[in-house]
This record gives sequence, C-alpha cells and structure tokens, in this order.
Amino acid sequence: LQAPSQPLLHRLAAMRNVNIILQHYNFTGKLTNRQTGDEGMGLIRTTFAIISCIIILENLLVLLAILRCLRARRWVYSCIASITVSDLLAGIAYLSNLCLSGKKTFQLSPQLWFLREGILFIALAASTFSLLVTAIERYSAMVRPIAENEASKTLRLRSLIISCWLLAFIIGLLPLLGWNCLCNFNACSVLLPLYSKNYILFSVVMFSIILLGIIGLYISIFQLVQASSRQTSSRHSRKRSLRLLKTVLIILGAFIICWSPLFVLLLFDVFCETQTCTHLHSLDWTLALAMLNSGVNPIIYSLRSVEVRRAVGSLLCCCCYIHAVPAPMRVFSPGHNCSPTPWDQPLGLAVRHCMSCRAGGDT
Repeated sequence: LQAPSQPLLHRLAAMRNVNIILQHYNFTGKLTNRQTGDEGMGLIRTTFAIISCIIILENLLVLLAILRCLRARRWVYSCIASITVSDLLAGIAYLSNLCLSGKKTFQLSPQLWFLREGILFIALAASTFSLLVTAIERYSAMVRPIAENEASKTLRLRSLIISCWLLAFIIGLLPLLGWNCLCNFNACSVLLPLYSKNYILFSVVMFSIILLGIIGLYISIFQLVQASSRQTSSRHSRKRSLRLLKTVLIILGAFIICWSPLFVLLLFDVFCETQTCTHLHSLDWTLALAMLNSGVNPIIYSLRSVEVRRAVGSLLCCCCYIHAVPAPMRVFSPGHNCSPTPWDQPLGLAVRHCMSCRAGGDT
C-alpha cells in the first residue's frame, strides 16, 4: 500500500488542531481590526438575530401555506416552494452564524466551521438553481407549447428540483470534503480564512454565469410573451401569464440587488493579496443585505400572487380556528359573521377556503 502524501497528513492533523482556526484568522489579518464589540452579540448582531427569526417564521408560513393548499395547483408553486426552503435555510444558517461568531468561532472544530459557512453556500446555490429551473421551464413552455399532463410535468419538475438540491449540497460542502486551504495559508481568503480563494472564485463565477443565463432567458420569455399577446384572444390568460412573469422578474431583481455586493466583495477578496487587504476584514453588512433577500421574497409572493395570499390567509385563519381564537371574526363588520363586506373580500375568501380545506383537502 502506498503511504499517504505529506500534504494529506498535514490536512488530517490540521483537522484535529484546536488552534488552526485562530492561526488562519491571524495570518490573513482578519484579527487586526477586530474590536471588543465583535466578541459578543452586541446590539447590531442582536438586531440581525431578531430579523433572522422573522425571516425564518415568514418563510415557514409561506412554505406551509404552499404545501397545504397549492402543492397540486401548478408546477410553478413547486419552484416557489424550493426557493422558500432555500430562504428558510438561509435564515437558519445566518442565525446559527451569528450565535457561533465572536469568541465561539475559535472554539469550533474545522469541520463545524466549514459546516457553519457551508450552509449559507448551500442556500445560495439552491436558490440560484431554483431560479434557473423556473426560467428554463417557462422558456420551454413558450418555445414548445405542447400540451403536457400537469401531474407528469410536476413530477418531472420535482425530480429536477431534488437533483438541484443534491448538487447544491455537494457545492456547499466541497470545502468540508477537502477543497480548502488548511496548511496552505497563502491560498486562503481574508473574509473566509479557511476557504480557498479558488473555491470562492469558482462559486462566484458559477453563480454569476447562471444569473446571466437566467436574465437572458427572461429577456427572451418577455419578448415571446409580448409577441404571443398580439395573437392570443384570451385577455385573462394573457394578463395572468404577464403578471406571473413580472412576479418572477421582481424575485430575480431582488436576488441580484441583495447578493451583488457580496459577490463583488468576494471577488475583491480573491484578487487581493492575503496580508495586504487591510480593508477586507468583515462581510457582516453585505451578508446581512444578502439575507434580507430571504425576507423580501415571501413579501413579494404575498403581494404579487392572489393564490399565495389566500393560502397564507387560509393557514392563519385555520390556526386561529383550531385554537379557538376569534381574531379573524373581529375583522368582519358587526353582524356579518362570515359574510364579508366588499372591503374584506380577500380575507373572506380565505375563510371559506380554510373551511373547504378542513372539509375536503386542497381545492
């Protein structure tokens, strides 16, 4: 049997070295401008933690609403559910990142450190892949308008989404599996001191290419929708398709706005010499902006999609109904009970949808 190579032995030894994280942080200069306020949660991090909890709750609410009442409606809700799961994971990852930061960082093993950071990359990859799948499906539906059984299409799409999630896990855990810079300090990132610059460059370039591809697909889709709108006689169908397209474009736009600063900062990190990047010691604010994207998406779904809004209202109504809380009834006009007035029509529909879900499942 061939003896293990020397670098491999060094990596295995580094994995058991409790001071290896501190050594990497010290070498890259990440400890240079570290303030005492960075050692605890502090006001800012506590605020970010509260925002993370809100992000988790709202994505959980939207996910449960989609799974409960919309999972069998249309294929696009499978894509929205996938994006919602990635946003939920991002919120959990950011919260755990905050709780395990400061002094606790240096108490982690390298494996836990890679897992702490890797979950964020998994969430980013899953969200990007879900947006890509949505764009490809919409484009193929426009280019090849062949009638396909909705059930078979949904099954095929869910298989594709599962494959995307498996790929996202592999990409996010590559540093844990060996693509890292342990014992190779000069190849390390400043912002993520145990990550190899090559891995960060690979991730940023891959996500950027995918996003450019998605933008190109939606430009083509928008042109096809406008061209077909002149030929389609059904005005309702045309407006519905255009509205759904605008919703997905808003989601894509929010993703690009929130994640672009982090991508740019990581690119600066890649092309900057390790011990000379005195201005690159924290990605707290850019990471917080990226996480806000996970909080914005559920709001976009609820504001832009009547079906999602009704499903969320239905879920809230049922929760109140089950726990015998008369809150939904208080929003109706006195004496109307469950007969809504014009100004509370959407919630009234949600109540009726809630009752029908309780009686016979999804509608």
